[in-house]
Amino acid sequence: MKLVAPLDAFGHDDLAVAGGKGANLGELVRKGLPVPGGFIVTTHAYEQVAQGHDTREHFERVELPPGLRQAIADAYAGLGGGPVAVRSSATAEDLPGAAFAGQQDTYLNVVGEEALFDAVRRCWGSLWTERAIAYRAKLAIDGSGVRIAVVVQSMVEAEMAGVMFTANPVTGDRAQLVIDASSGLGEAVVSGLVTPDHYVVDASGHADFTPGRREVVIRGTSGGGVARETGAAAAAERLPDAVIAELTRLGREVADHFGRPQDMEWAYAGGRVHLLQARPMTALPPPPIGKLNPIQRRLVTVLLEYLPERPYPIDVTTWLPYGPAGLMRKITSSFGIKGAFENFLSEEDGVVYRLVPPKPHPSPRMLLTPFRLLARARRYDPARWTEDPRYRTFLAQARELAARDLASMPWERLIRVPRETLDVVQPVAGLRMDYLPGSGLALLRLLVTVRRLGRREVFGDLLSGARTRTTDANEALERLAEVAKRTGALDADPLPAEFEAELRAFLAEYGHRETSSPILVTPPTWADAPEAVLGLVKALAGAPPERKEGDDALDLLLRHPRLRSERRRARVRRRVAAARAGVAFREDSHFSFTLPQPVLRRSLVEIGRRLVGVGVLDRPEDVFHLRLEELEAIGDVTALPPESRERLRGTVTERAAKREELSGVRLIDPAAVFPPRETGDALLSGAPASGGVATGPVKLIREPADFGKLNGGDVLVCPYTNPSWTPLFQQAAAVVVDTGGAGSHAAIVAREYGIPAVMGTGTGTSVLQDGEIVTVDGGAGTVARAT
Repeated sequence: MKLVAPLDAFGHDDLAVAGGKGANLGELVRKGLPVPGGFIVTTHAYEQVAQGHDTREHFERVELPPGLRQAIADAYAGLGGGPVAVRSSATAEDLPGAAFAGQQDTYLNVVGEEALFDAVRRCWGSLWTERAIAYRAKLAIDGSGVRIAVVVQSMVEAEMAGVMFTANPVTGDRAQLVIDASSGLGEAVVSGLVTPDHYVVDASGHADFTPGRREVVIRGTSGGGVARETGAAAAAERLPDAVIAELTRLGREVADHFGRPQDMEWAYAGGRVHLLQARPMTALPPPPIGKLNPIQRRLVTVLLEYLPERPYPIDVTTWLPYGPAGLMRKITSSFGIKGAFENFLSEEDGVVYRLVPPKPHPSPRMLLTPFRLLARARRYDPARWTEDPRYRTFLAQARELAARDLASMPWERLIRVPRETLDVVQPVAGLRMDYLPGSGLALLRLLVTVRRLGRREVFGDLLSGARTRTTDANEALERLAEVAKRTGALDADPLPAEFEAELRAFLAEYGHRETSSPILVTPPTWADAPEAVLGLVKALAGAPPERKEGDDALDLLLRHPRLRSERRRARVRRRVAAARAGVAFREDSHFSFTLPQPVLRRSLVEIGRRLVGVGVLDRPEDVFHLRLEELEAIGDVTALPPESRERLRGTVTERAAKREELSGVRLIDPAAVFPPRETGDALLSGAPASGGVATGPVKLIREPADFGKLNGGDVLVCPYTNPSWTPLFQQAAAVVVDTGGAGSHAAIVAREYGIPAVMGTGTGTSVLQDGEIVTVDGGAGTVARAT
């Protein structure tokens, strides 16, 4: 058992002994890179001194055992006994997403044995500061399993020093390398005390330079410790080109060795570059994707609307490939288009990292697609799809799934439920393939008709007359809001019995609706989160505006001079009815086909509850960090071996930390999907989606929990929408959405209610502020400050 050993005795397999920082430095030394000589006081030494007392106060007063003191003193003497840097190296630093930057202590220019012993003790104690404990709690890292080693290295009295990123931390460009530098020790740069010189080095080695200000310079003092100097800006010099080139070479070599972009600290002294630290870059944006073609942009717009949050591993292995997105993949493939809904998510460390724009391409099968579509359109009438035996079989199976008592099932039965639920959904693709062609043809016929009549502007209004399950749900919510007002439910606790009964009935019929995404299983449904429904009820408690009636548009169209004959009017009525049936099929099939999703979610949460019971998880919902195949590989959960429990628990911890790291990183740069437009005097612009002009105060609604904040006459500004959001449109004066287009649910329902809508702004929720008075022009696609 090593208490103290040289740096080159360690490598990446020694994380548990040397900590993340120490193991990485050992790797660099073994590779022959210019790392200052040093040694590591291992986690074994920490445990010998801790003796179960994991508090900062313990380490501040404890004495080192004589054998450990001698080992540290001997290793220090081997470095020449001069000034050293003493750095903490926690075992948790190896977790993806847990950089631990600045969470434990570092001591520079430590001189003498007693000062070194004291610095080692203080490094150990820094594992238990309030700051470090809070950081671990945020990442859901169990502190009882964390240990800390200490890295001791010969001090480099740097002329210049700083940090280096082997990818651009702002743009995510892996071809660029970024160097921040300033005079003296790098601590001034790392701690943010100075505005450093800034170099961006491209793939050819060319460096763009932005000078810093060197407000402070930190240097070592002769007796140990460091001192700050000010007023040194006049002496500033930029790094020599040869040093930039050497840093670039070393940075790329280290990144290649570790297989990912690195965050490094370096120092330049005596004509040499020294590497002081290397760790994986965290919160790095995805690489730039370049220019999207129109088809890619359309597909990514749809996917962004359906991915308001980062999918979990369980999403990626269940509802994403088998639910609506998987169905669309099958449908487009059957039509001869490959790659439209395939491989559009990229993972890193087991967590979805970025959205990859699909690259659809035709296959030879596409040559026959027009004939297949026409044949299906003639054979399968969307107005009669609910009579199809396949639909009735699906509905019966979905209801049987919903009636199962998951809590009473034995493990071997419960673990099969997710796969059985996904199997029930698969035949749905055939129904979609068969009835969508008829829907599309009906819409195309109506569009051609209104264009020939010169009435293109009424097309959306004609479709708004379609009777759909979304319409039914919205009207049911209106009735629920009326009951709430009559019974005083909005201010009552507990809820009045009449309202509670009506709410239960509503959730029994519509509770499977998604709160945020139809293609993810992890977000709660209305039944899982009834507070979202209560928020909608509160928003609807005011008097809703009258919705535009589709029949008004039809009556207007039928008065056209070219439709004087009853035969022509009857044909137009048939075409309108067929188009509305097509719209209803799109909405209602989605409504029905998501019925199994709540069962899938409940089965996964129940599996998570069982894993909590055997100590694998802390919360049932932590099961979302695991993949379906990992869950299915568990045999008897009550007899799970300790090593299996620890392995699964470790996997969950690592993925949770990675997900937390990425919490502020977008799946894709919205500017690539929604390119900035010339706005003139407007605050922002987007795709015109529903005509009209309205003025009102901005109300930012970022998630279903915010539904109750919307008041009548507000301009609803949100990052995305789906059918469960559309009841809000009855109260909103206008709608502004970061994602989506003219064909999205939000746009369709906005036209139904006759309110202006601007979609695909990309930045609406970040540019506009709560309470700001704006004017929305849905026809022009602009949002301007009200005058």
